[in-house]
Amino acid sequence: MLQLFLTNYGILIAFMALLWLYSVRIKNASIVDIFWGPSFVLQVWIYFLLTPDGYLPRKLLLATLVTIWGLRLGFYIYRRNHGKPEDFRYQEFRRKYGPERYWWVSFFQVFLLQGTLSFIIGMPLLLAQVTATPDTLTAFDVIGAVIWIVGFYFEAMGDAQLAAFKANPANKGKLLNTGLWALTRHPNYFGDSAQWWGYYAIALGAGGWWTILSPIIMTLFLIKVSGVGLLEKTLAKTKPGYKEYMETTSAFVPWPPRRKRG
Repeated sequence: MLQLFLTNYGILIAFMALLWLYSVRIKNASIVDIFWGPSFVLQVWIYFLLTPDGYLPRKLLLATLVTIWGLRLGFYIYRRNHGKPEDFRYQEFRRKYGPERYWWVSFFQVFLLQGTLSFIIGMPLLLAQVTATPDTLTAFDVIGAVIWIVGFYFEAMGDAQLAAFKANPANKGKLLNTGLWALTRHPNYFGDSAQWWGYYAIALGAGGWWTILSPIIMTLFLIKVSGVGLLEKTLAKTKPGYKEYMETTSAFVPWPPRRKRG
């Protein structure tokens, strides 16, 4: 199993290195965000090919779910970022280190780091495929698929509702608080997290109980680091009505709106 992990990690880092070289050429490290989802698609199929003795229906189930999630997310971020300047986070890094240093600093700070995180979070993708037992789909597989479907709905529909809202000129300066956005301030992040708990459930049924670190890390990142926490620091200060929205709407887990205080 260690050899399988190391083989996957080597291929993944080689992929991130090629992506880094392209980012240096175009002077835009933001492209790493587009390939976050596809990096797991790459991993799940590497593991698929390297585990010929695994139970094939479970392998196909997992590979299909990860591929749908990863490619949809990558395409969505590509459409959202296409034609726009480099994300402000990477622009800050670029100013901090200067153009003479950032071209190589970005490899370690952005691409190697993200590749390593992707590898760690992707561990259930091997554990669900490597074993031939149980040699039937179990309740864990069904539960995992159901959790994934719920998560995919919240992520994909949340993104679609937000895109449609922003595309309407009449909504300029307004706040989206209808549809799934009335149940949670971040339906897309909740959905992303739920899908990883679904992958974990499938791995759990195949004996990969210890990979629980994967959905925990993903959920913590979505809440505390790159998702909810990062966005709301800005939105509460710059978006009219957002503080009131925070008082009535759940931050992460979907829940009926609360009554406004006072």
